[in-house]
Amino acid sequence: MSFVNPQESASIPTYRVMDSDGVLVDKSRGRPDVSNEEVLTWYKNMLTVSIMDVVMFEAQRQGRLSFYMVSAGEEGISVGSAAALTPDDVVFAQYRETGVFQQRGFTLKNFMSQLFANVNDSGRGRNMPVHYGCDYPRTHTISSTLATQIPHASGAAYALKLQALQNPDKPPSIVTCYFGEGAASEGDFHAGLNIAATRSCPVVFICRNNGYAISTPTLEQYRGDGIASRGVGYGIETIRVDGNDIFAVYESMREARRRALEKGGKPVLIEAMSYRVSHHSTSDDSFAYRARVEVEDWKRRDNPIIRLRKWLEHEGLWNEDLERETRESIRKEVLREFGEAEREKKPPLREAFEGVYEEVTEEAREQMNELKRILETYPEEYDLRPYEGGIKGL
Repeated sequence: MSFVNPQESASIPTYRVMDSDGVLVDKSRGRPDVSNEEVLTWYKNMLTVSIMDVVMFEAQRQGRLSFYMVSAGEEGISVGSAAALTPDDVVFAQYRETGVFQQRGFTLKNFMSQLFANVNDSGRGRNMPVHYGCDYPRTHTISSTLATQIPHASGAAYALKLQALQNPDKPPSIVTCYFGEGAASEGDFHAGLNIAATRSCPVVFICRNNGYAISTPTLEQYRGDGIASRGVGYGIETIRVDGNDIFAVYESMREARRRALEKGGKPVLIEAMSYRVSHHSTSDDSFAYRARVEVEDWKRRDNPIIRLRKWLEHEGLWNEDLERETRESIRKEVLREFGEAEREKKPPLREAFEGVYEEVTEEAREQMNELKRILETYPEEYDLRPYEGGIKGL
């Protein structure tokens, strides 16, 4: 008789390519298999996300935006993993994957239009800020509900599996699903992984383990070996990776994608270890539950942007002048798009009722007529100038 005691088992190792000083850990392996141009693009994309985060966080504090969430400390996970995807791969993100959108071609105008919910927003102003989405590359709109995207991703991956069987000549694609370690405490996490495992769905689950689920540290979230051990428990191929090492993230995602397409499809889990430098959102004050010195130490000691910058400098591809010029250029572009998006009108009022069904329902038409009656009866109470078409927009 033998009981398995997890306390006596070795922890799952963490894959790493370069250390916190940007130096390759294994000197015998050679430099990462990626061009200098690609690495520079990754770095600029991470800088863009970081600079936009600072600007938009301040804008929310000024009352010019209702809500915002920054990605500080996790840019390497999103940019590095997205770099290994194709435009046809389907993405289900949570709400700290700005870098995924940036790497897959989302423009600053796209970001700002969504954040300000103006007429150029592909979501037509129906979502709260930071809930991005686009038709192509195939990226589903972010949902606020924690972990709801995980079973959705498994279902979408199963659909891709069936499509591949019906049309084997079509280039294969996978689903990638992002979530935090806090979301892994939801029932949808367990349901989603079990569905993917039992139906052999081509999906890569990427867990950003950043140390905190809003105000709850990982020490209070689980007793097991992180989230990676759960993948093993569900019979899913799993790897734990240093989330501050963009090369390790990229290589892990590239290999995970290859494995997910093997033998008709199967799920893979990546646990990317990082640290959430920022507050959970603009509605949170993280210094109420963690020490300020802890955050400052992580900012100074190790984060994905600084680590990649050190590697670039070692390779002679970057210097202080380029850093200053690039940051200034990106900030100017962010502020330009910010100003233009803020001045744009909101979508027509009719958009609040459309898009749910193919045709506007009879009940919705009655609501629209009642809204129009109220607006016409009390015109001095409602300023319709920000909305395209004003009352005619109904």
